[in-house]
Amino acid sequence: MTQSTVATPDVQEHVVSVGRRRGLTLALTVAGKYGTIIGLVVMIVILSIAAPDTFLSTSNFVNVLTQNSIIAIVACGLTLPLVVGEFDLSVGYQASFAGVLCVGLMTNQGMPIPLAIVLGVAAGLAAGIVNGLLVTQLGVNALIATLGTGTVIVGLNYAYTNGVPITLVGNAGFLDLALGKFAGIPNPIIFMVVAVGLLWLLLNRTVLGQQMQAVGGNHEAARLSGVRVERVRIWAFVIAGITAAVGGVLLSSRVGSGQLTAGDGYQLNSFAAVFLGSAALRDGEFHILGTLIGVMTVGFGFNGLAILGAPTFFQYIFSGGLLIVAVALSTVARRYARS
Repeated sequence: MTQSTVATPDVQEHVVSVGRRRGLTLALTVAGKYGTIIGLVVMIVILSIAAPDTFLSTSNFVNVLTQNSIIAIVACGLTLPLVVGEFDLSVGYQASFAGVLCVGLMTNQGMPIPLAIVLGVAAGLAAGIVNGLLVTQLGVNALIATLGTGTVIVGLNYAYTNGVPITLVGNAGFLDLALGKFAGIPNPIIFMVVAVGLLWLLLNRTVLGQQMQAVGGNHEAARLSGVRVERVRIWAFVIAGITAAVGGVLLSSRVGSGQLTAGDGYQLNSFAAVFLGSAALRDGEFHILGTLIGVMTVGFGFNGLAILGAPTFFQYIFSGGLLIVAVALSTVARRYARS
């Protein structure tokens, strides 16, 4: 005669505990991977209910995309140094200088629009090369090197302008870069889609992109695998410089002048977007799609707060709080996933 086995209270409690732990781990993993996206969707739904006539409109959505297109370009470029394990604290200053230089070359030196744009972007490329060489060849810490480079760029900015903004004179076609439309779509959105698409392809579908991810994962392992680590790191800084300069040129086209500090604010906002995006989909890994999600999350949040009449200071509280929560969720999720 077979006796049925009855679980003791201790065994039942253990089973329940394991089940709860697995459920918590799953919930935190989902929150870590998709929390940013879920938060974006929930935020859009709430703001749509709170302000259906203003927020929930095609024109407002197009406006949000247009207003955040430049920072998306800068932030996605900034993603690459972070992918290889470095920082670039000069992108905001590079954007400011590129915009000022471009407008100045057209207004003061009488250069044609295409040449002025090329030289403005070339300034960002040069700054990226300097950053890369300082970090890879001289061994200067990236934070110190790029902060120093950024400070030098600020000095060059003031030297070129004598501390006075440069107003665009003539060259009305330059304004069409940021204010014009193509097939009914604002040009900044088109530039954003093209830039983000190219950066995504570069990072995910090219040898250089794969090498960047390998270097970011483990410098020494990548070196032993035959990757020219220093060259890859330099390329990351160069691309970040180019995208920052492109953003600065577009910004100067939008405002119609070269403002000395116009792009400085992109520094913190870009880092916020990149780190916020790192909490989406890949559990703390930096990637282009995540950065774009981070930009749009902050962008729609700012837009909703403005529509609801929230004080300006609350935007900074919102941005910082959102970043802290997103990164915290990602960190906790990875911790539980390993346990």
